[in-house]
Amino acid sequence: MLLSLAQWLQGLHPEWSFLRVFNYITFRAVMSAMTALLIGLIAGPFVIRRLTALKIGQPVREYAMQTHLVKSGTPTMGGVLILLSIALSTLLWFDLSNRFVWIVLIVTLGFGLSAGWTTGARWSTKTPKACVHARSISGNR
Repeated sequence: MLLSLAQWLQGLHPEWSFLRVFNYITFRAVMSAMTALLIGLIAGPFVIRRLTALKIGQPVREYAMQTHLVKSGTPTMGGVLILLSIALSTLLWFDLSNRFVWIVLIVTLGFGLSAGWTTGARWSTKTPKACVHARSISGNR
């Protein structure tokens, strides 16, 4: 999206030659990584507070060590924050006409959806055995 904007602005104002830096994939890759990091750092506390308020926590096995019992109720779904950061920074910085980036982004979000499905199964049953319950929810026994 920013690449298209830079190309459009450069078409309007050819004297703005500094906008050519957006044509370099290395520049866009570094800026995309930095943008994802900033999104994660800025949105992280809000997402963690929200997940804690929704009581979306990790169940711990009863037979776990005493030190792990303290972790009961720790917010899960940190992957949502990572996927949000990756998706937003990718959409900001990549070439919208590049189909390979679209494929990778869709596959990445698909894997995130799959992980969210198993985590949702773990929440609904309140047990740490997510895979068994995800199969029973989806109808596969």
